[in-house]
Amino acid sequence: MSGQYVRDLQEVDETQLAAVGGKGAHLGGLSRIDGIRVPAGFCVTTDAFRRIMAQAPSIDDRLDQLSRLDPDDREAIRTLSAEIRRTIEEITLPDDLAAAITRALARLGERAACAVRSSATAEDLPTASFAGQQDTYLNVVGPAAVLRHVSRCWASLFTERAVTYRRRNGIDHRTVHMAVVVQQMVFPDAAGILFTADPVTGNRKVATVDAGFGLGEALVSGLVNPDVFTVRDGEVVAKAIAAKQRAVQALPAGGTQEVAIESPRQEQPALTDAQVVRLVRLGRRIEAHFGRPQDIEWCLVDDAFQIVQSRPITTLFPVPETDDQENHVYVSVGHQQMMTDPMKPLGLSMWQLTAMVPMHEAGGRLFVDVTRRLASPASRAGLLDVLGRGDPLVRDALETVLDRGDFVPSLPDAGPGGPPPGGAPAPIETDPAVVTELIERSRASIAALERDIRTKTGPALFDFLLEAFEEHKRVLGDPLSLQAIMAGMEATWWLNDKLQEWLGEKNAADTLTLSAPDNITSEMGLALLDVADVIRPQPEVVAFLHGIEGIEDKAFLDELGKVAGGAEARDAIEAYLDRYGMRCVGEIDITRPRWRERPTTLVPVILDNIRNIEPGAAGRRFEQGRQKARKKEQDVLSRLRALPDGDRKADETKRMIDRVRTFIGYREYPKYGIVSRYFVYKQALLAEAERLVRAGVLREQDDIFSLTFQELHDAVRAHQVDDQLVRQREDAFRSYHALTPPRVLTSEGEAVTGAYRRDDVPAGALSGLPVSAGTIEGRARVILDMARADLEAGDILVTTFTDPSWSPLFVGVAGLVTEVGGLMTHGAVIAREYGLPAVVGVERATRLIRDGQRIRVHGTDGYVEILS
Repeated sequence: MSGQYVRDLQEVDETQLAAVGGKGAHLGGLSRIDGIRVPAGFCVTTDAFRRIMAQAPSIDDRLDQLSRLDPDDREAIRTLSAEIRRTIEEITLPDDLAAAITRALARLGERAACAVRSSATAEDLPTASFAGQQDTYLNVVGPAAVLRHVSRCWASLFTERAVTYRRRNGIDHRTVHMAVVVQQMVFPDAAGILFTADPVTGNRKVATVDAGFGLGEALVSGLVNPDVFTVRDGEVVAKAIAAKQRAVQALPAGGTQEVAIESPRQEQPALTDAQVVRLVRLGRRIEAHFGRPQDIEWCLVDDAFQIVQSRPITTLFPVPETDDQENHVYVSVGHQQMMTDPMKPLGLSMWQLTAMVPMHEAGGRLFVDVTRRLASPASRAGLLDVLGRGDPLVRDALETVLDRGDFVPSLPDAGPGGPPPGGAPAPIETDPAVVTELIERSRASIAALERDIRTKTGPALFDFLLEAFEEHKRVLGDPLSLQAIMAGMEATWWLNDKLQEWLGEKNAADTLTLSAPDNITSEMGLALLDVADVIRPQPEVVAFLHGIEGIEDKAFLDELGKVAGGAEARDAIEAYLDRYGMRCVGEIDITRPRWRERPTTLVPVILDNIRNIEPGAAGRRFEQGRQKARKKEQDVLSRLRALPDGDRKADETKRMIDRVRTFIGYREYPKYGIVSRYFVYKQALLAEAERLVRAGVLREQDDIFSLTFQELHDAVRAHQVDDQLVRQREDAFRSYHALTPPRVLTSEGEAVTGAYRRDDVPAGALSGLPVSAGTIEGRARVILDMARADLEAGDILVTTFTDPSWSPLFVGVAGLVTEVGGLMTHGAVIAREYGLPAVVGVERATRLIRDGQRIRVHGTDGYVEILS
């Protein structure tokens, strides 16, 4: 029976995770790699743990209680988990189990000093490292002590931090089991940690080694600063030697103690350069075995390295896969599209199939490879200019990579990605009829799509969609549409540059574009104010909306219609959804629930509007914006006329103001067209999924979101789906939420952040990009989920990104701060239209600004001050 409870490390590998836990499986795998030495030892399997747990029925009730607790109720979690630990530690080990452990121990040597280490089934996984969640005991001597510490390891599955970690990561306590690794204790001259990729920059070509004297515990516990070595291409390229005053050493009778290091030795490196390079070579071997960068604990004994642990570095952003060995530079699509959350596979592949340029996936996000355009000097200048106007941090990050000189190859100018043949597109007239025609073209194309898709099912639907994607791209790439967008943007830049030069005015275009016509996104925010006006006089409807917890979205509008005055409210919401129901947060991901599918999302915003805003506000606000813009125009023109050569300057400026007001609103329309099409595609694909569910091919409709478009096409043709693939994709998607996508990423895995090179920001203020002029002070509301908005008049919205679906919130706030964004991204355009002071591109704003703090937003100068 002992094989069931105890296994030698040499017998296990990664396939036995369920029996020996993450650490045991990794150590077993490590011990099989050629040239890697792992201290001898054995695993006490999860079968032993399950047997012990079954001996205490009271634990089951407590686990039930635990799963019902609020993850923030620290006190209750602390009490309950302590009771579970005590119960486990007090259970007497059955004789056969104790005997099996003692026999395995005798093979190591009865009085051998051991390390006894927890190995849970949900740790050291690619998606959750659980680092430091369970316990390790060093220098445990003798069978009785080893058995006692095995029980302690089992109990450590229920430390307060492990319990809380599982709750936060949505892991059920019952699905995690604990194995224990018992290994011969190593008494090292030096020990430490090797990262096979730079844990700070993410660079996969750079390894870093932390080293100290004695046991590695001194470094892990923060007792001493380690020596740090940086290795690239087989040589030490940087090192920092610390004064190591203390070390942790093992005591002969068991346990460990801190010792002082004599002074001449304190300044000596714990490893020689040659040893560091040799260690990194071993690390590369381990990395190749596990197929991803590793965080490795090592010991040095008599000039030989022993490896005591290896786990994946889970914080690194993945690198897009390529089939060549060349250098690549990637720019994040999410930062341009105001959607930096991960996307599901169907969402990624649909965006790739309908985008105008090739896109590469990594970490659930999309990236564009700009290497070729950076390589040729002519296209480089244009690319940096366009990206820099949108987001200076992207430009700075790209320049950082270019400054290294050798990363991006230089190509002659005639390469692809240069200016299109025939020079710049011919400018278009400043004529509102152009915009009217473009909107009409888009509407007609979508109407044709809705009409033609109705009859398509099965494989024929997919053939139809592939053609529809070509039409989609044709509409997006319509030269007239691109000219209209560029005309509005170029006129904005011209006005800002010239009026600063001539009048010393910053961002003058912000006021000149207030309430510009034909802006579908700003109309959407104002239209929801009109919905609030319909509902406000109906007390029963307002009460109903306050109490919709638990009402299914499908039933919501029907239930609303039954309330007194509810029919009119329902019609108003229905009409709103007919025009805007295809929108939602993160709308570039087709898999996200649309407002039409989840209308209750809008309820908190409608209630905020009813509470905070006067009736008739929509029309008044639009008119006020127009008057303000007109007044600004008159003011600017009269000041210009007073200058030398003033009539020419005023005439040029008037032409540009007319141009920007004609075209800037259209800037928002193409995205509306894309999202409208997406909703049509989505409904057709969900109907297909429903058929697959009925045929028993899929478990549930939403499973199609974990397949790419091509895989879904194959599934419909072959009538089968790899269920395991779907579950793996769901796990991976969950893990991507923990990753922060970089603005710029290299093929070496380096995440390049970029910085604002500015000296005009007060100390302590947060730098960003000024996108909508004015200064406002107020209470910060840090809101990460629009459905949880709870705003008062005068609040300042602080969030990660705002795509168009957030604009209904803009009508109720006084200012805007986001982590992501540029001068021409949606949030910036709408903030200007509504006259909201706004600063975007503020790194880590939602973490540095706390909900409820008073802040001051400097929308003209581009920084945020925290006042309280």
